Amino acid sequence: MNLFLARFGPAHLSAARSYVHAPLGQPSPLGRIGVISDTHGLLRPEALEALEGVDRILHAGDIGNPDHLGALARIAPVMAIRGNIDRGDWAEALPDTATVTIEGLRIHMIHDRNALKADPQAEGWDVVISGHSHKPGIEDTGGTLWLNPGAAGPRRFRLPITLAFLWAEAGRPRAMIHPLPV
Repeated sequence: MNLFLARFGPAHLSAARSYVHAPLGQPSPLGRIGVISDTHGLLRPEALEALEGVDRILHAGDIGNPDHLGALARIAPVMAIRGNIDRGDWAEALPDTATVTIEGLRIHMIHDRNALKADPQAEGWDVVISGHSHKPGIEDTGGTLWLNPGAAGPRRFRLPITLAFLWAEAGRPRAMIHPLPV
């Protein structure tokens, strides 16, 4: 199965790509990965704007509308996995999990972290990305960075509306949660 659902050519480059350095603790515009999850059929303009200039987009499931993958692919190549609300023929084409190497980082994606049965260190994964809980979080266990970008779709309870950025710095994964102004 082709894990890249949408690869519509080179990413649209923004003016930000011309900068080589980013402020300390901020992702470099070069090699930056946008991570989004739990859009649940609502792809906010604020999310699209935040993702402008990334080199790749990873969607950790609960997409809700297949047209949103095309909208994201107009920004950068997209890899998406199926979440528990994704149903129908379009969703059947998506894998439940995916592992990919980007910018030297071995990244594993699974919608629900609690469903993970493998040992990330034994698998050689630098990063495990999950969604499902709608709770944004970054946890570094020393060998693996666990990243939940939170939910970028409809608000659930009082949780923030967020996505995340991921990048490699000195060969190690770095990430930041990006709240959307909604």
